[in-house]
Amino acid sequence: MNSSDIDSLLQPDAYPDPTSTVQLIQTHVSLLFITDQFVYKVKKPVALGFLNFTTLQRRFFYCHEELRLNRRLAPELYLTVVPIRKSSRGVSFHGSGAVVEYAVKMVRLPEELMMNRLLTQGTVTTDQIRDLAGIVARFHLAAAAGPEIAPHGSPEAISGNWEESFNTVRQFVGTTVSPADFHLIRRWVERFLQDHELLLRRRVSDGFIREGDGDLHSGNICLTSPPVIFDCIEFSERYRCLDTAADVAFLLMDLHYYGAGSLARDFLAEYRAITGDVGAGELLTFYACYWAFIRGEVESITAHDPNLPPGERNRAEESARRHFRLARGIILREKLPQTLFITCGLSGSGKSAVAGELAFQLGTELLSSDLLRKRLAGIPATTRGDGDGSDSIYGPSFTRRTYDTLRELAGDILEEGASVVVDATFRDPRERKLFRDLARISGVRFMILYLRCSQKLLLERLLAREGRRDLISDARTEQYLRQKNEFRPPKIVPGEVMVVDTAETLLHTVDVLLTSLGVLPCGHD
Repeated sequence: MNSSDIDSLLQPDAYPDPTSTVQLIQTHVSLLFITDQFVYKVKKPVALGFLNFTTLQRRFFYCHEELRLNRRLAPELYLTVVPIRKSSRGVSFHGSGAVVEYAVKMVRLPEELMMNRLLTQGTVTTDQIRDLAGIVARFHLAAAAGPEIAPHGSPEAISGNWEESFNTVRQFVGTTVSPADFHLIRRWVERFLQDHELLLRRRVSDGFIREGDGDLHSGNICLTSPPVIFDCIEFSERYRCLDTAADVAFLLMDLHYYGAGSLARDFLAEYRAITGDVGAGELLTFYACYWAFIRGEVESITAHDPNLPPGERNRAEESARRHFRLARGIILREKLPQTLFITCGLSGSGKSAVAGELAFQLGTELLSSDLLRKRLAGIPATTRGDGDGSDSIYGPSFTRRTYDTLRELAGDILEEGASVVVDATFRDPRERKLFRDLARISGVRFMILYLRCSQKLLLERLLAREGRRDLISDARTEQYLRQKNEFRPPKIVPGEVMVVDTAETLLHTVDVLLTSLGVLPCGHD
């Protein structure tokens, strides 16, 4: 569709349904026209290797495939395929003019209940995740299988899918993914496929290759009651027909992307309880890496689409970088023994930034004292605390309650077999000892990340916070001056305390940290 056609479809009178406004959302392969009650999805005439929508006949066919396949999980959402016709005013869904395009007509879902939005807000519940796991589990148990579908799960097919993605991503090496990360991921994939060939073939023979969803992430889920899963892969049988573990791994990866590791564990536990499939542990890691890489690929393509607004391209580029870093982190996490990390350092030293990026890249749980303190106080995360008196949320009593709760939550995570990063100042040795004891009782490694930088840089960071109302941390210059007098740095104990200089960029700092932890090869750049 050209720009004048798009302009025509942005007019409310182009639609058969009463509507006050029309919004347009673009992806790398689709145009979505959103009216008051419905969504009209038009496929772009593109060829990207893994799909080909270049002819009207192809787009017509895949519109009907989208309808047929998505009705498996969302029968009430997907309504029909409608023609777009030439008219005296451009194009519209009215009249008897020549058909120039087709659209899939869908019921509009409530945007405020989209799962990716709720994950960003931190409001997805365990009950919602368990309901979702039940839907996916029953869908997989009933999904089509057989001799036409099974070959898509063979080692040869999987290797071919990876190779196609590597070839596509090669053009983005140096922009959204570093050369070192690209080669690290590629070498790991090659070794995994070689070492686990028998496991992959056993999954085929045991009937785990099904006609699944192929695009099971939070952007395609609406947490109504019950949840609705939509927008499966319609354009490629080989991407849609896959190991059920691969479908599950996509959502698990996405939950980790949003820092919701506990929800990922809840989903997997419920899914396994229903399906009985507990034999795909290593494959979940492998496929999670694959999907993170695929999301990096898709977002890279989106970032280079000249038809998208600059803001959308920038968002896609940052998302691509983060997904590639997550793909690498999923690999590195396998080398990390179960560990309880705590940060230690003055406000402005970079604790929260480093803790957040480390937890993100390794897919570990992150516990933030700033966020927990506000939750315990019953105030919004970005609302300023109530001063510095003894009865404030920063007084001794409330601080002790915050650290006690952090310790309890960290213990629960360690008991589930996962690592955890606890982000707090830990300026008192007694607080650090409580967590050291927790690690000893839990039988896991204990690591203090002692973050430091020059006072000049630290003050610059704190001054940059002045006047901002979107930050969780309340620490400003005056709090730093008080902390500085009270702070008791940890004794440098090899193997337990790691000094982290945060003067460099965040990603460089975390790379140095991962190298020091022994999970990232030396000289990786």
